[in-house]
Amino acid sequence: MSTLELQDIQGIIVRGYSNLEAACFVLLSIQNAIATRNWLGSLADRLQNGHDRPSETCLNLAFTYDGLKALGLDQTTLETFSTEFREGMTQPYKSRVLGDHGDNAPVLWDWGGGVHSPPIHILLMVYATDEVTLTSFYDGLAESFGSGGVALIRKLDTFMLKDEQGGFREHFGFRDAIGQPIVEGLSKAGAPDNTVKAGEFILGYPNEYGLFTESPTVSAERDRQNLLPAGQKGAEAHDLGRNGSYVVFRQLGQKVQDFWQFLDGITQQADGTSNPEARVQLASKLVGRWPSGTPLVEAPDRDRSDVKDKNAFAYYHADPHGFKCPMGAHIRRSNPRDSLDPQPGTQTSIAINKTHRLLRRGRTYGTPVADSLNPQDMLQAEASGERGLHFICIGANIARQFEFVQQTWINNPKFNGLYSETDPLVGDRAPGGVGVAADFTEQAQPVRKRVTGLPNFVVVRGGAYFFLPSICACRYLASLS
Repeated sequence: MSTLELQDIQGIIVRGYSNLEAACFVLLSIQNAIATRNWLGSLADRLQNGHDRPSETCLNLAFTYDGLKALGLDQTTLETFSTEFREGMTQPYKSRVLGDHGDNAPVLWDWGGGVHSPPIHILLMVYATDEVTLTSFYDGLAESFGSGGVALIRKLDTFMLKDEQGGFREHFGFRDAIGQPIVEGLSKAGAPDNTVKAGEFILGYPNEYGLFTESPTVSAERDRQNLLPAGQKGAEAHDLGRNGSYVVFRQLGQKVQDFWQFLDGITQQADGTSNPEARVQLASKLVGRWPSGTPLVEAPDRDRSDVKDKNAFAYYHADPHGFKCPMGAHIRRSNPRDSLDPQPGTQTSIAINKTHRLLRRGRTYGTPVADSLNPQDMLQAEASGERGLHFICIGANIARQFEFVQQTWINNPKFNGLYSETDPLVGDRAPGGVGVAADFTEQAQPVRKRVTGLPNFVVVRGGAYFFLPSICACRYLASLS
């Protein structure tokens, strides 16, 4: 196991900054490359590294492909980045892969999509202990934008939802941020089945195949100050990617009242009155967990507060037919655990799953429909405004991780032996032009149940792929001439 160079790794890879409850994500465009390189040089020493835990504020940053190009990185070096990163998120064929059409089409996005959308070059991830501290910290950064040669495209605010137990929630009311992988080499330890090689998330380290994921490189001639480490292919190439990674950022708007109104209608009693218990139970089947986060595999009939470890479960032996947690439930699609062919229920299946894991670092945004996050309160509230999730995930291989999960598991109508079904929460309702996929099946004996006519509960509002450089790579980018 390689020792992680935490002082050079940006901290967002190592931790989600749960102690910093206020955050904003800032999208910038480069107007003057020389000024921006100087500005980047001044920021490099302020970037939060992975070794030190921040106390009050912290900053991390990332670049789009167009951003690196605008900064002045040469074309030969640019072509060493992954194809997915270079092509971006909005190519027509990519929209088909990701399900970004109809209401999710990039031309309708608030940022990052369409020919008339301002180019996104830089992402600043800004965190603080509280909103007052965040405002002060952000204002100080914003004062330098003009002299730093960058223009503000959009400032994306966040709003952290927490329950009485201190757990994180999302706007539908469910406990979130539970099923995270443990990165080998960091201080946190856990079950081997959930511990993943660092190279799956950080370039320059062995991945689950025992190999090094392809990393962007710079010719030695273009790094005469030796700011970068030597590459895997010898002294003639320096490693621009080592200790860095790729970031997928998608702003996902949540139609909270539509979600609960649909479920309320489906579960009404014969006399037309609401059935709150059945409503929550069906919602939990769509998710795969109860609102508390307890997995259905551990508690199929009712929520249980005595299940302390909400991530210690598998599917194949405990629930091979989906009688507890439906085969198409959101968490069963996004992380199938031990249920993958060709040898479900074995270490081979778990090993395959590990090659597609995502390290999530997102934050919710917008005020809740109801502060209680109780479905009945949300149904009765007079809601306005936009709310949802700034989905952020980190992975060394965009194609094998995010895009694979989105296409092969989330948007696959044949996933797990199903037919004409995609992810009930975030899935494409017309995947690949094969017709409508708006059903959801509850496997049961003697007769299964099927929900039909699922609408879109989540809509994409923006998105882009970013490269998250190491701190020494930031210094190199600042040195370009």
